[in-house]
Amino acid sequence: MWRFVCKNRTPFCFCSALNHYLCKHKTKIMEKGKVFLFPTPIAQCDVEDCLPKKNLELLLLCDCFVVEELRTARRFLRKAGYKKDFEQVEFFVLNEHTVNDDFSPCIEILKSGRHIGVMSEAGLPCVADPGSVLVALCQREGFEVVPLCGPSSLMMALMASGFNGQSFAFVGYLPTERSQREKRIRELERVAYRFSQTQLFIEAPYRNNNLLESILGVCNPQTMLCLATDIGEQSRQIITKSIAEWRKTKIDLNKRNTVFLISK
Repeated sequence: MWRFVCKNRTPFCFCSALNHYLCKHKTKIMEKGKVFLFPTPIAQCDVEDCLPKKNLELLLLCDCFVVEELRTARRFLRKAGYKKDFEQVEFFVLNEHTVNDDFSPCIEILKSGRHIGVMSEAGLPCVADPGSVLVALCQREGFEVVPLCGPSSLMMALMASGFNGQSFAFVGYLPTERSQREKRIRELERVAYRFSQTQLFIEAPYRNNNLLESILGVCNPQTMLCLATDIGEQSRQIITKSIAEWRKTKIDLNKRNTVFLISK
C-alpha cells in the first residue's frame, strides 16, 4: 500500500483516499453496459437441454432486450427462468419490418451502465439477422459485445453433410424471383467446384419447394446437395445425394426449416 507524508507530517494513505473518492463520486464513475448476444433454441425442447447454464444466469443481468418478435421473446425468457416483471423491462423490436432504425435509446442505456440482450427468433442472433446492424453500431461506439454459446442450424448441417468443413460460405437468402435465383445458384455451383468450397443457404420455409425445384433444374447431375431439415427436432432429416439422385426422390420441404448445402 502506498503511503505519503503531507507537509504537516500526517501519514497519507493513497488507496484509502482513492476509495473514498470513488465512493463519493460513484454516480460519475460508471462502467459502460455490455451487449450480450443470446442464442435461442432451434427446436421444441427444454431450454436447459440446449443452452449453457451461464447464458441463463447472464439473462438476469439484463433489463433491456432487442428482439425479433416480442411475444416469442417473452415466452423464451419465462422458459429460461427470467423472473423480472416485464412492465419493468424495456423491449425493442428489430426485424425486417422495422422502419425506425434509430438506436440512440440503446446507446444511452449502455452509456448508463445497463446491459442489453440481443435475441433472434431461433438460433444465433446477428447471423442472417437484423441484429447485426445494432452490433455494428455498438462496435463503433466502443461498447463490449459478448457472443454466447448456443445451437446453430448452419454449423450442425455442415457437420452432418459430409462436405468440406474447412472451406465454406454461408450466403444467406437467394433471390425470390426465379430467373435471378437460378442465376445465383449457377454462380454458387461454379464457386463450389472452383474452390472446393461448400455453399450454404436458406429460404423462408414456405418457399423451400420453389428453391429446391430451381436447384434440381439448373445444377449438374454430379453436383452434391445436402438437405438438412428440421434440425434439432425428432422429425429431422439430413440427407446428402447427387443432383441426379435427388431428381428421382420425392420430398416435400414446405414449411419445414431447411438448410441447403451444395458441393462438388
